[in-house]
Amino acid sequence: MNRIACGLVTMAMSTASLAADGVPATYRLDLVHTGGKGTEIFAVDRLRQEPLPWPGHPSRATDDGKSGLYRFEVRDADGQLLQARGYSSIFGEWVTTDEAQDQHRTFHESLRFPAPAKPGPVQVRIYRRDAQQVFQPVWETKLDTTDMFVDRSPTAAQDLIVIEQHGAARDKVDLLLLGDGYTAAECAAKFRADAERVTAALFKVQPFARRRQDFNVWGLCPPAAQSGVSRPSTGIHRASPAGATYDAFGSERYLLTFENRALREIAAQAPYEALVILANNDTYGGGGIFGLYSTLAVDSSWADYLFVHEFGHHFAALADEYYTSPVAYAAPTTIVEPWEPNVTALLDRDKLKWRHLVATSTPVPTPWPKETFEAYQLDVQARRKQIRADRRPESEMDALFREEQAHVTKLLGRERYPSAVGAFQGANYDAQAYYRPQLDCIMFTRDQVPFCRVCEAALEQVIDSIAPGTAQP
Repeated sequence: MNRIACGLVTMAMSTASLAADGVPATYRLDLVHTGGKGTEIFAVDRLRQEPLPWPGHPSRATDDGKSGLYRFEVRDADGQLLQARGYSSIFGEWVTTDEAQDQHRTFHESLRFPAPAKPGPVQVRIYRRDAQQVFQPVWETKLDTTDMFVDRSPTAAQDLIVIEQHGAARDKVDLLLLGDGYTAAECAAKFRADAERVTAALFKVQPFARRRQDFNVWGLCPPAAQSGVSRPSTGIHRASPAGATYDAFGSERYLLTFENRALREIAAQAPYEALVILANNDTYGGGGIFGLYSTLAVDSSWADYLFVHEFGHHFAALADEYYTSPVAYAAPTTIVEPWEPNVTALLDRDKLKWRHLVATSTPVPTPWPKETFEAYQLDVQARRKQIRADRRPESEMDALFREEQAHVTKLLGRERYPSAVGAFQGANYDAQAYYRPQLDCIMFTRDQVPFCRVCEAALEQVIDSIAPGTAQP
């Protein structure tokens, strides 16, 4: 029996076991999220019952309530909390772009939750942060899980591949790797090797290395008619199953899918709390949105870095700590303390969110060669832009990144505070307003460094909220 077939048998046994233990069904509320120019509207698309039981443990229905631009709660008819999680969204990113100032757009979103113990109505409420970063209710609806219009139709079967399984879904963080832009032949011959390679990259990095036993890793590879995904800036368009595309919001390296319904129908064939799309391309690119998904170009020379960096966004709401690369977002008009765990506006030094990690001998703000770094990065970004404008080979971009990596490693390696936790100016796409916790981090550079201590702690906290197990030495 081949390894994929073994995976199918294992999953079938797990599903049967979960059902026998009375694990609830999984429901998915599909929404449309519309707005722009100061308008924001939510509307129900459909309520969907997914084919697999709920993958989470009933005692861990909520997170710590600190992360996400949005938050949702689902309660049963008696007010019992079924699920509450923070999340971010494509709409939430889009409204910060210039386009949103004079246009409206609609995006598709989904919220997943377990069935109530007693079939019947559930109350769904969505909150959004206000200008002071406080969650305020913005929308609610009541749904009936017994309604005849609940979509219970079967989904197109996909072969579920077991990459790593360390226990029952409800006791683990279930990570789904979903291949996009793989032909049937590539699904059979290439996808598993790609999935295993990036999985190994993730578990080389802390805290994932010591928490490996707290994860299951699954794979799905729906076959595509053509190899690769869309890259509109070069005239390439592909009808890939999950709809991954470069050039999101006009950023050539930003890789997202706007085909949420198609994505969720594919993903419903696996248990998951975290979802990563492996785009079958070699052009540098990726993306990550908290609570939604992350993406990477799996054949890029920087795929290992892309996987770990973008997963940090998706899994633990880590902010980008870099600030010299161009982005599609407009600068905020008012600076408030960001909700992300690894950046600060340093508006009150005595309330620095990671102050418990700062030694008394470390100055705040913490000095570093900011001007020298920025001068070099200005040149790198100009050269990077020209490579893309000339449509030169990807090997030239890789060479530039390797040069940049060597330069930054040397520059930062001789600093006075190379591993101290402090407040280093420059983060979150802004050279002045925001600060990062350490000199370097995988959220700051491609400099072959791990997560900083603040990011590592944030990641571990999310793992604990889903699968509090025993850390491995």
